[in-house]
Amino acid sequence: MSIHSLAAVRIGTAGWSYPHWNGLVYPKTPWPGFHSLEVIAKHLDTVEINSSFYQQLKPEVVQLWMRKVEANPDFLFTAKLHQRFTHARVLDEAEIAGFKAGLAPLLKAKKLGAVLMQFPWSFRFTAENREFFIRLRRAFHEYPLVAEMRHSSWMREEALGAFLDYHVGFCNIDQPSYTSAMPPTEFLTSQVGYVRLHGRNPRNSLGAFERVGDGPSSMRSRQHDYLYSEAELAEWVKRIQRAGRFAERTFVIFNNDPGGKSFVNALQLRAMLTGVRGIAPKELRRRYPVELEHFGPHSAEQQLLFPAEPEAA
Repeated sequence: MSIHSLAAVRIGTAGWSYPHWNGLVYPKTPWPGFHSLEVIAKHLDTVEINSSFYQQLKPEVVQLWMRKVEANPDFLFTAKLHQRFTHARVLDEAEIAGFKAGLAPLLKAKKLGAVLMQFPWSFRFTAENREFFIRLRRAFHEYPLVAEMRHSSWMREEALGAFLDYHVGFCNIDQPSYTSAMPPTEFLTSQVGYVRLHGRNPRNSLGAFERVGDGPSSMRSRQHDYLYSEAELAEWVKRIQRAGRFAERTFVIFNNDPGGKSFVNALQLRAMLTGVRGIAPKELRRRYPVELEHFGPHSAEQQLLFPAEPEAA
């Protein structure tokens, strides 16, 4: 596989429709016609569609989303496969067709970077689960699929072989430690690299609380309430650089949304990887003055006057 530029790395957040971001990431009182995706696309290059895990997407709504990010031509969406497929293991033809219809506008416009199959911790590597993994891959063969495995048994050589054989990307995750939890990895098993950072809140044992039908809740807010330090982000910079060199494109998604922390960490990591800092939303800078000290208008002007030199390879 040829070596690609790390410019193909896109960093974003898991979801964007969070009321607690109003007055922080978004304006407290949005103006007529305002859409939160316009803010996302102004600062970041990707976002993971979270609602597709809970409900079928409507093509007309997806088309609206695409229009709202047009100002950023490099912007790509990723989407989570519906939990009916990954958790309930229902492969009904009508439901599959309905899910595909929702994503059709993105696929046609080449704005769909990846589709994430998020499996529960209980989905361990067994012969039966391997066969289901293959069936699911075949059912959604037209998509660049990535799988998030939360049980460490999927690190076995034969498990990784299934990823390679069926061209499924391995989602490298960061999460708190718990029984047989998947540790931080840097696997690349397809042309798509994928990283999801859930935070390290000890309450957030992903395998313990996930149930079919669960949606965003106060429990989720407590579990995912975590702000990565620069030192912790630096650990992932090294992993992303190593894996990203051989990927056609790489997505890094932050899933620690409480208090806008995923947005803060996404901006920080993007700057650490590219050497360029954007201008963070004003209220977010006020909430996180230390983390976003260099993400204001003055710093942006200095970068224009003194462009950052690229790091040596």
